[in-house]
Amino acid sequence: MTKGKFITLEGLDGSGKTTQIKRLDAWLRERGHVTTLMRQPGGTATGDRIRELLLSSKSAGIAPMAEMALMFADRAQAITEVIRPSLEAGKVVVCDRFTDSTEAYQGGGRELGSEVVLELHRVICGGLNPDLTLMLLPDLEPSLERARRRNQKANNTAGPDENRFELEADAFHRRVWEKYHEIARREPGRVVLIEGALGIEDVHQRIVAAVSECIAKQ
Repeated sequence: MTKGKFITLEGLDGSGKTTQIKRLDAWLRERGHVTTLMRQPGGTATGDRIRELLLSSKSAGIAPMAEMALMFADRAQAITEVIRPSLEAGKVVVCDRFTDSTEAYQGGGRELGSEVVLELHRVICGGLNPDLTLMLLPDLEPSLERARRRNQKANNTAGPDENRFELEADAFHRRVWEKYHEIARREPGRVVLIEGALGIEDVHQRIVAAVSECIAKQ
């Protein structure tokens, strides 16, 4: 059986990842591909409990190293339970965030650096890397404003409290944004950078062009 493809979407909250993942999933299914959608943190029973702890604004005082360790604990469970079995079954796995997010948020935002993140990735992820990463990086300020507005709306309507990172200062998000750009420069063969003030359809067309090329590779 042909091994599946592992595609990740990265970017700040408010960059439009959720919308684009739904559109990509529909596009893939229309062409006969069997897909598995994942998100990080989360996507498994264990991961969803970790997600609640990590993203809730009530989780104050988590040490940066503990935060990073929890991200990788979630990832280890997702790889074992969902991602590797789906790839071995020939499915296209579309994952909302993976190790690039940890490098950006904990390595960049928390200033832990890239080296420790990449070493943990090597040990815990066992060499599993995305075949393609779609990195959505519209301008920082509008993305951040959209994310904060969305999370506030969720709080006001008894939705999930996932506002912890959005409460960070703008300087934190600037470091995350800059680290994402650093990753894109370092790995141009894997990462497709989609940046600037583009419309939803323009972003979708760039995504499907990149995904088509990735799927065509054996």
